[in-house]
Amino acid sequence: MMWPPSLLLLLLLLRRGAQGKPSPDAGPHGQGRVHHAAPLSEAPHDDAHGNFQYDHEAFLGREVAKEFDQLTPEESQARLGRIVDRMDRAGDGDGWVSLAELRSWIAHTQQRHIRDSVSAAWNTYDTDRDGRVGWEELRNATYGHYEPGEEFHDVEDAETYKKMLARDERRFRVADQDGDSMATREELTAFLHPEEFPHMRDIVIAETLEDLDRNKDGYVQVEEYIADLYTAEPGEEEPAWVQTEREQFRDFRDLNKDGKLNGSEVGHWVLPPAQDQPLVEANHLLHESDTDKLEHLQVHSSHTVEAWLGEF
Repeated sequence: MMWPPSLLLLLLLLRRGAQGKPSPDAGPHGQGRVHHAAPLSEAPHDDAHGNFQYDHEAFLGREVAKEFDQLTPEESQARLGRIVDRMDRAGDGDGWVSLAELRSWIAHTQQRHIRDSVSAAWNTYDTDRDGRVGWEELRNATYGHYEPGEEFHDVEDAETYKKMLARDERRFRVADQDGDSMATREELTAFLHPEEFPHMRDIVIAETLEDLDRNKDGYVQVEEYIADLYTAEPGEEEPAWVQTEREQFRDFRDLNKDGKLNGSEVGHWVLPPAQDQPLVEANHLLHESDTDKLEHLQVHSSHTVEAWLGEF
Protein backbone atom coordinates (compact mmCIF):
# COMPACT_ATOMS: atom_id res chain seq x y z
CA MET A 1 0.00 0.00 0.00
CA MET A 2 1.19 3.54 -0.78
CA TRP A 3 0.55 6.92 0.85
CA PRO A 4 1.16 10.52 -0.22
CA PRO A 5 3.72 12.89 1.32
CA SER A 6 1.08 14.52 3.53
CA LEU A 7 0.16 11.27 5.25
CA LEU A 8 3.76 10.14 5.37
CA LEU A 9 4.67 13.29 7.24
CA LEU A 10 2.11 12.33 9.88
CA LEU A 11 3.39 8.74 10.07
CA LEU A 12 7.05 9.71 10.24
CA LEU A 13 6.34 12.47 12.74
CA LEU A 14 4.86 9.80 14.97
CA ARG A 15 7.79 7.46 14.34
CA ARG A 16 10.31 9.81 15.97
CA GLY A 17 10.40 10.71 19.64
CA ALA A 18 12.28 11.07 22.90
CA GLN A 19 11.32 9.90 26.33
CA GLY A 20 9.25 12.42 28.27
CA LYS A 21 9.59 12.80 32.01
CA PRO A 22 6.50 12.38 34.19
CA SER A 23 4.65 15.41 35.52
CA PRO A 24 4.91 16.25 39.24
CA ASP A 25 2.35 14.73 41.58
CA ALA A 26 -0.68 17.02 41.89
CA GLY A 27 -0.89 16.45 45.64
CA PRO A 28 -2.50 13.94 48.00
CA HIS A 29 -5.41 15.88 49.40
CA GLY A 30 -8.86 15.20 48.01
CA GLN A 31 -7.67 14.53 44.48
CA GLY A 32 -9.55 11.23 44.21
CA ARG A 33 -12.97 12.90 43.97
CA VAL A 34 -12.09 15.10 41.00
CA HIS A 35 -12.36 13.34 37.64
CA HIS A 36 -9.89 15.07 35.35
CA ALA A 37 -9.37 13.72 31.86
CA ALA A 38 -6.00 11.98 31.74
CA PRO A 39 -3.41 13.75 29.56
CA LEU A 40 -2.79 12.16 26.17
CA SER A 41 0.88 11.94 27.15
CA GLU A 42 3.13 13.01 30.01
CA ALA A 43 5.81 14.05 27.51
CA PRO A 44 6.20 17.76 26.67
CA HIS A 45 4.35 18.88 23.54
CA ASP A 46 7.48 20.28 21.94
CA ASP A 47 7.48 19.66 18.17
CA ALA A 48 9.39 22.89 17.58
CA HIS A 49 12.50 21.34 19.16
CA GLY A 50 12.16 17.98 17.44
CA ASN A 51 10.50 16.14 20.34
CA PHE A 52 7.52 14.26 18.89
CA GLN A 53 6.99 11.87 21.81
CA TYR A 54 3.73 13.57 22.81
CA ASP A 55 2.25 13.03 19.33
CA HIS A 56 3.68 9.52 19.26
CA GLU A 57 1.90 8.54 22.50
CA ALA A 58 -1.30 10.47 21.74
CA PHE A 59 -1.74 8.65 18.44
CA LEU A 60 -0.63 5.15 19.50
CA GLY A 61 -1.24 5.04 23.26
CA ARG A 62 1.63 4.84 25.71
CA GLU A 63 2.09 1.08 25.78
CA VAL A 64 1.89 0.64 22.01
CA ALA A 65 4.23 3.61 21.57
CA LYS A 66 6.83 1.72 23.62
CA GLU A 67 6.41 -1.26 21.28
CA PHE A 68 6.91 0.98 18.24
CA ASP A 69 10.15 2.34 19.69
CA GLN A 70 11.57 -1.18 19.34
CA LEU A 71 10.54 -1.66 15.69
CA THR A 72 12.59 -1.11 12.56
CA PRO A 73 11.42 1.68 10.22
CA GLU A 74 10.02 -0.97 7.88
CA GLU A 75 8.06 -2.69 10.64
CA SER A 76 6.65 0.55 12.02
CA GLN A 77 5.72 1.75 8.51
CA ALA A 78 3.74 -1.46 7.93
CA ARG A 79 1.93 -1.25 11.28
CA LEU A 80 1.17 2.45 10.88
CA GLY A 81 -0.24 1.71 7.45
CA ARG A 82 -2.64 -0.82 8.90
CA ILE A 83 -3.70 1.69 11.56
CA VAL A 84 -4.45 4.33 8.93
CA ASP A 85 -6.56 1.84 6.98
CA ARG A 86 -8.50 1.02 10.17
CA MET A 87 -9.09 4.70 10.83
CA ASP A 88 -10.66 5.18 7.41
CA ARG A 89 -12.67 1.94 7.51
CA ALA A 90 -14.06 2.90 10.94
CA GLY A 91 -15.30 6.16 9.39
CA ASP A 92 -16.77 6.58 5.92
CA GLY A 93 -14.22 4.42 4.06
CA ASP A 94 -13.79 7.04 1.33
CA GLY A 95 -10.01 6.70 1.05
CA TRP A 96 -9.31 9.81 3.13
CA VAL A 97 -8.60 10.28 6.84
CA SER A 98 -10.73 13.21 8.00
CA LEU A 99 -10.40 15.31 11.13
CA ALA A 100 -13.36 13.44 12.65
CA GLU A 101 -11.77 10.04 11.89
CA LEU A 102 -8.42 11.13 13.33
CA ARG A 103 -10.11 12.48 16.47
CA SER A 104 -12.11 9.26 16.88
CA TRP A 105 -8.96 7.18 16.59
CA ILE A 106 -7.07 9.22 19.20
CA ALA A 107 -10.06 9.06 21.57
CA HIS A 108 -10.31 5.28 21.00
CA THR A 109 -6.60 4.87 21.72
CA GLN A 110 -6.77 6.87 24.93
CA GLN A 111 -9.71 4.80 26.22
CA ARG A 112 -7.78 1.53 25.92
CA HIS A 113 -7.11 1.32 29.67
CA ILE A 114 -10.84 1.58 30.35
CA ARG A 115 -11.67 -1.12 27.81
CA ASP A 116 -8.98 -3.33 29.33
CA SER A 117 -10.42 -2.92 32.84
CA VAL A 118 -13.93 -3.74 31.62
CA SER A 119 -12.65 -6.80 29.75
CA ALA A 120 -10.94 -8.00 32.92
CA ALA A 121 -14.20 -7.58 34.88
CA TRP A 122 -16.44 -9.06 32.20
CA ASN A 123 -15.58 -12.71 32.80
CA THR A 124 -16.12 -12.25 36.53
CA TYR A 125 -19.58 -10.76 36.10
CA ASP A 126 -20.91 -12.63 33.05
CA THR A 127 -21.24 -15.89 34.95
CA ASP A 128 -23.65 -17.58 32.54
CA ARG A 129 -21.48 -16.60 29.52
CA ASP A 130 -24.41 -15.24 27.49
CA GLY A 131 -22.58 -12.09 26.43
CA ARG A 132 -24.47 -9.79 28.82
CA VAL A 133 -24.22 -9.01 32.53
CA GLY A 134 -27.49 -9.09 34.44
CA TRP A 135 -27.98 -7.20 37.67
CA GLU A 136 -28.35 -10.50 39.55
CA GLU A 137 -25.01 -11.72 38.16
CA LEU A 138 -23.22 -8.52 39.11
CA ARG A 139 -24.79 -8.44 42.57
CA ASN A 140 -23.94 -12.06 43.35
CA ALA A 141 -20.40 -11.76 41.99
CA THR A 142 -19.81 -8.64 44.07
CA TYR A 143 -21.63 -9.37 47.32
CA GLY A 144 -22.22 -13.13 47.31
CA HIS A 145 -25.47 -15.02 46.84
CA TYR A 146 -28.23 -14.41 49.39
CA GLU A 147 -31.81 -15.55 49.49
CA PRO A 148 -34.38 -12.71 49.47
CA GLY A 149 -34.69 -11.17 52.92
CA GLU A 150 -31.41 -12.67 54.15
CA GLU A 151 -29.02 -10.17 52.62
CA PHE A 152 -25.87 -9.75 54.73
CA HIS A 153 -27.24 -11.64 57.71
CA ASP A 154 -23.76 -13.11 58.20
CA VAL A 155 -21.74 -9.88 58.30
CA GLU A 156 -21.21 -7.52 61.19
CA ASP A 157 -22.08 -4.23 59.47
CA ALA A 158 -25.11 -5.38 57.51
CA GLU A 159 -26.69 -1.93 57.18
CA THR A 160 -23.60 -0.48 55.54
CA TYR A 161 -23.53 -3.33 53.01
CA LYS A 162 -27.24 -2.88 52.30
CA LYS A 163 -26.63 0.78 51.52
CA MET A 164 -23.74 -0.13 49.24
CA LEU A 165 -25.90 -2.68 47.45
CA ALA A 166 -28.74 -0.18 46.97
CA ARG A 167 -26.29 2.39 45.65
CA ASP A 168 -24.79 -0.06 43.16
CA GLU A 169 -28.24 -1.10 41.98
CA ARG A 170 -29.24 2.52 41.44
CA ARG A 171 -26.08 3.13 39.41
CA PHE A 172 -26.69 -0.05 37.41
CA ARG A 173 -30.24 1.06 36.56
CA VAL A 174 -28.94 4.38 35.22
CA ALA A 175 -26.23 2.67 33.19
CA ASP A 176 -28.78 0.17 31.82
CA GLN A 177 -30.22 2.60 29.29
CA ASP A 178 -32.68 0.18 27.66
CA GLY A 179 -34.02 -0.90 31.05
CA ASP A 180 -33.82 -4.65 30.45
CA SER A 181 -31.73 -5.33 33.60
CA MET A 182 -29.00 -6.75 31.35
CA ALA A 183 -25.82 -4.74 30.75
CA THR A 184 -24.11 -4.75 27.40
CA ARG A 185 -20.36 -4.14 27.41
CA GLU A 186 -21.00 -0.43 26.85
CA GLU A 187 -23.51 -0.30 29.70
CA LEU A 188 -21.14 -2.13 32.03
CA THR A 189 -18.44 0.38 31.09
CA ALA A 190 -20.82 3.18 32.11
CA PHE A 191 -21.45 1.40 35.43
CA LEU A 192 -17.75 0.91 36.19
CA HIS A 193 -16.55 4.27 34.79
CA PRO A 194 -19.50 6.65 35.14
CA GLU A 195 -17.32 9.75 34.90
CA GLU A 196 -16.75 8.93 31.21
CA PHE A 197 -20.45 9.11 30.22
CA PRO A 198 -22.59 12.27 30.10
CA HIS A 199 -25.77 10.36 31.03
CA MET A 200 -24.05 9.18 34.26
CA ARG A 201 -23.14 12.70 35.41
CA ASP A 202 -26.10 13.04 37.76
CA ILE A 203 -25.36 9.75 39.50
CA VAL A 204 -21.72 10.76 40.10
CA ILE A 205 -22.94 14.02 41.64
CA ALA A 206 -25.57 12.24 43.75
CA GLU A 207 -23.03 9.75 45.09
CA THR A 208 -20.59 12.53 45.95
CA LEU A 209 -23.29 14.49 47.76
CA GLU A 210 -24.29 11.41 49.75
CA ASP A 211 -20.68 10.81 50.76
CA LEU A 212 -20.05 14.36 51.97
CA ASP A 213 -23.44 15.65 53.14
CA ARG A 214 -23.29 14.45 56.73
CA ASN A 215 -26.22 16.50 58.04
CA LYS A 216 -28.38 15.40 55.06
CA ASP A 217 -29.57 18.89 54.14
CA GLY A 218 -28.81 18.36 50.45
CA TYR A 219 -25.70 20.57 50.43
CA VAL A 220 -21.98 20.29 51.18
CA GLN A 221 -21.00 22.74 53.91
CA VAL A 222 -17.40 23.87 54.21
CA GLU A 223 -16.82 21.73 57.32
CA GLU A 224 -18.22 18.68 55.50
CA TYR A 225 -15.89 19.43 52.60
CA ILE A 226 -12.89 19.66 54.95
CA ALA A 227 -13.94 16.53 56.86
CA ASP A 228 -13.61 14.53 53.65
CA LEU A 229 -10.00 15.65 53.38
CA TYR A 230 -8.73 15.85 56.93
CA THR A 231 -9.50 14.58 60.42
CA ALA A 232 -7.75 16.45 63.20
CA GLU A 233 -6.13 14.62 66.06
CA PRO A 234 -6.88 15.97 69.57
CA GLY A 235 -4.78 19.07 70.19
CA GLU A 236 -3.39 19.10 66.66
CA GLU A 237 -3.05 22.45 64.92
CA GLU A 238 -4.77 22.58 61.53
CA PRO A 239 -2.13 22.31 58.76
CA ALA A 240 -1.64 25.16 56.32
CA TRP A 241 -2.89 23.09 53.40
CA VAL A 242 -6.28 22.73 55.12
CA GLN A 243 -6.62 26.51 55.29
CA THR A 244 -5.76 26.59 51.60
CA GLU A 245 -8.59 24.13 50.96
CA ARG A 246 -10.98 26.38 52.88
CA GLU A 247 -9.96 29.23 50.58
CA GLN A 248 -10.42 26.97 47.54
CA PHE A 249 -13.93 26.17 48.75
CA ARG A 250 -14.76 29.85 49.28
CA ASP A 251 -13.15 31.24 46.13
CA PHE A 252 -13.61 28.49 43.53
CA ARG A 253 -16.00 25.73 44.66
CA ASP A 254 -18.83 27.88 46.06
CA LEU A 255 -19.78 29.56 42.80
CA ASN A 256 -22.86 31.42 44.06
CA LYS A 257 -21.14 32.44 47.32
CA ASP A 258 -23.86 31.15 49.65
CA GLY A 259 -21.41 29.24 51.86
CA LYS A 260 -22.33 25.74 50.63
CA LEU A 261 -22.21 23.57 47.53
CA ASN A 262 -25.37 22.51 45.73
CA GLY A 263 -25.54 19.70 43.18
CA SER A 264 -24.53 21.91 40.28
CA GLU A 265 -21.49 23.22 42.16
CA VAL A 266 -20.50 19.69 43.21
CA GLY A 267 -20.70 18.68 39.54
CA HIS A 268 -18.50 21.60 38.50
CA TRP A 269 -15.99 20.51 41.14
CA VAL A 270 -15.80 16.73 40.63
CA LEU A 271 -16.53 16.72 36.89
CA PRO A 272 -14.98 19.97 35.71
CA PRO A 273 -15.49 21.10 32.11
CA ALA A 274 -12.80 19.45 30.04
CA GLN A 275 -11.09 20.44 26.84
CA ASP A 276 -11.61 17.94 24.02
CA GLN A 277 -8.00 16.74 24.04
CA PRO A 278 -8.37 14.24 21.16
CA LEU A 279 -9.85 16.99 18.96
CA VAL A 280 -7.05 19.43 19.83
CA GLU A 281 -4.41 16.80 19.02
CA ALA A 282 -6.18 15.73 15.80
CA ASN A 283 -6.27 19.36 14.65
CA HIS A 284 -2.58 19.69 15.46
CA LEU A 285 -1.59 16.54 13.56
CA LEU A 286 -3.76 17.46 10.59
CA HIS A 287 -2.28 20.95 10.48
CA GLU A 288 1.28 19.56 10.57
CA SER A 289 0.74 16.91 7.90
CA ASP A 290 -1.98 18.28 5.60
CA THR A 291 0.37 20.10 3.22
CA ASP A 292 -2.27 20.67 0.53
CA LYS A 293 -4.73 22.11 3.13
CA LEU A 294 -7.62 19.91 2.01
CA GLU A 295 -8.45 19.26 5.70
CA HIS A 296 -8.07 15.51 5.27
CA LEU A 297 -5.31 13.03 4.44
CA GLN A 298 -5.40 10.65 1.51
CA VAL A 299 -4.97 6.98 2.36
CA HIS A 300 -3.83 5.82 -1.10
CA SER A 301 -1.39 7.46 -3.51
CA SER A 302 1.07 6.66 -6.31
CA HIS A 303 4.04 7.67 -4.11
CA THR A 304 5.73 4.77 -2.35
CA VAL A 305 6.44 4.78 1.35
CA GLU A 306 9.99 3.61 0.73
CA ALA A 307 10.78 6.58 -1.47
CA TRP A 308 9.56 9.06 1.12
CA LEU A 309 11.27 7.26 3.98
CA GLY A 310 14.55 7.88 2.21
CA GLU A 311 14.09 11.64 2.54
CA PHE A 312 13.88 11.65 6.37
